[in-house]
Parts: sequence; structure tokens; C-alpha cells
Amino acid sequence: MGSNGIKDRVAIIGVGCVPFTEHWEKSLDDLIIDGAKATYASAGISQDEVDAFWFGTSQSAASGLAMGGPLKIHGKPISRVENYCATGSEAMRQAAYAVASGAYDVVMALGAEKVKDGGYQGLNAFPIPTDGTQRTLTAAAMFAMILPAYAEKYGLDVDEIRYAVAKIAEKNHFNGARNPLAQFRRETSAEQICQMAAVAGRLSVFDCAGVADGAAGVIMCRAEDALEYCDDPLYIKALSFVAGTGAGSLDPDYDYTTLSECKWSADDAYAQAGITDPRNEIAVAGVHDCFTPTELVLMEDLGFSNPGDAWRDVLNGDFNLDGRLPVNTDGGLKSFGHPVGASGLRMLYEIWLQLRGQAPKERTIADNGRSLGLTHNLGGYPGEMVSFVGIYGTELG
Repeated sequence: MGSNGIKDRVAIIGVGCVPFTEHWEKSLDDLIIDGAKATYASAGISQDEVDAFWFGTSQSAASGLAMGGPLKIHGKPISRVENYCATGSEAMRQAAYAVASGAYDVVMALGAEKVKDGGYQGLNAFPIPTDGTQRTLTAAAMFAMILPAYAEKYGLDVDEIRYAVAKIAEKNHFNGARNPLAQFRRETSAEQICQMAAVAGRLSVFDCAGVADGAAGVIMCRAEDALEYCDDPLYIKALSFVAGTGAGSLDPDYDYTTLSECKWSADDAYAQAGITDPRNEIAVAGVHDCFTPTELVLMEDLGFSNPGDAWRDVLNGDFNLDGRLPVNTDGGLKSFGHPVGASGLRMLYEIWLQLRGQAPKERTIADNGRSLGLTHNLGGYPGEMVSFVGIYGTELG
């Protein structure tokens, strides 16, 4: 049995996001302050009106003190949250459930990560001694295995699939080039990406999300109180989180063409929201394109494409800005990079803009008669993964 859900019990009344980039001139404190200010401004409230805080960060801080200090939060709870690359979404999920429980009236979740000048290329891993049977490959290498597995399973030419995932990067960079908050704002073609040197399997560097610093936040309240703060809030329809067993890396028959945890969390979220046909009920989606093959198989695991058809749907432009279901309209991880604690909330920021008609004209989706948005955030690797799916709407009921 999945979650009973909190459909239409919690409303989003403000979402803020700062530019994701190499913030050499800013500290973690600066990012937290900037992210909080943007979020308060979006909701039109002051910090004093927030009852409780959730701070999502992977390795930039170890407690709520890292948020309480720079924001000068006195006498209120601040919960530091971490759940791999789904950290920001997990902070939001916990905050939302706190409102739904009746514990608090107004809450804030903020995610921030500062890694660019920390001495590491991205987040530092903490290797734990094992018996030697766990994976030893990089994330890029693990996700690169999707390409040959997908081609073999569906009887396709590997070059076809390689080109299809390059088109995903082309799409996301096209969108990111129209987003002033994105780190990488230059368009590139699938042909150029395919000609680049491989860094893992058939993947080039432009098939991989970059590394960035960033912050984003959300403020929520009870649904019945939302119109006191905001004329056009978003209502939470579903929040689903699934953790796997991590046993896939030990399984010689592991199927790299589907990410089971992602499908499970999507199925649970759709059940909570009452969605039976996601490809025709979702208006816009932000998904976790850490690597281009990830987005490919997510289109199938999320029910946007039939099994074995996502590559064809990508080439048909189904997920472009003017497609039947626009995906990663802000540029995704490909254009923003991936400051782990902030990425999930950055996705929510774009859904907030698109569903409320506030996205810039050059990347506004066409009116498709739908009012639901979806965010998907994963952490880990094929076979050892956590996955979050959230669904949001402009209307109650």
C-alpha cells in the first residue's frame, strides 16, 4: 500500500530561486540569505511569519545552525535534511507533511549547496569500507550503461539511441539559453554533442550535468488559508518518496532500461493525485536529467512514453517547449548544474512560473488545457536509488 497522500491539504504560496553558477564570490551563508529573500518576496511575507524551517543540503552543512545563523532565526525549529540528490525535494516533502498534520500554519523549505571552491569537483563522496562487491564505477559510467542495454532490449541501433539522448541535451540547452538563472546559457546541437570525445561509455561531457552552487526555497501553508497570502497558489496533489534496497549493483541481470524506484514513486504519486493518464493530464514536468540517458528512461518510467518508445518521442519533439508534454522547460540539470540540496526546489520554481503564467514569453509553454505540473528528483545510481515525484495544480478538487 502506498501513501494515503495529502491531496489539496497544503498550498504553495511562494517559491524563490537564485542563479545557479560558480559563485566564487559568495559563501554558503550568502546563498542561504539570497535564496530566503527571494522566497519571502515571492510569498509576500516576512521571516517572522514562518513557524518552522527545513534546510536541505547534502554536504555543505551538518545541522540547522547553518541556516539559522545567517538568517538570524530565533527560537524556531530548523530541521537539516539530506537524502542524496533528492535532498531539496525531501525537505519540501517533510515541511508539507508538517503543515498537513496541523503542527504548523506556515513553513519554509530551503535547499542550498556550496561546492565549487570546496576543494572538490562536485560533492565529496564518503567511501565506506565494504566487502568489495559494491559498484566501483563513476555515476557517469553507471548511467552510460543505459544506452547499450536499451538498444539491445528493443532491437535498436546504438547510434540511434546515442543521437536521441544528444537531442535531449540539445532541448535542455535550448531552454536553458532562455533562462537568466541557468549556469549554461548557450545552445548546442545533437550533432555537435555526438562528435565530442566520450567521457564514459558513449557519453560526452555535454551528456552530463555540471557542477554549480545555488539555492532555492518554497513557503507553504494550509490550503484553506492560501488565498490570504496569494491570489494564485499551487495546491499539492501528491508527494511520493521511494527508497530502493541498493541491491541492483549486485544483480548481474539488472535491467538498466528502467529505474524501478522512479516508476514506483510515479505510480504512487499518480494514485494519490487520481491521475490515470499522465501523458495527457500533466501540463509540464521537471525531471532529474543528471545524464541524458536518465531523462530518456524517465519518460517511460513516468508514463510519458510507452516502453521502448521514448527515443522516438524525443526525436519527434514531444517533450520540447512546443511539444505535447514539455519537459525541463527551464533547462534542467543540464543547464543549471546540480547543487544537490537546491535542485529539487529549483524544479518546483519552474513549475510555479509555468502553471501561473509567469514564465518568460520565450520559454512559456502553449496552453494545452491542463493545470497540473510534476517534479521528479532522484538520488543515487541505477540499482541503488531513491526517487521523489511531486504533483501540483492550480485548482482545488
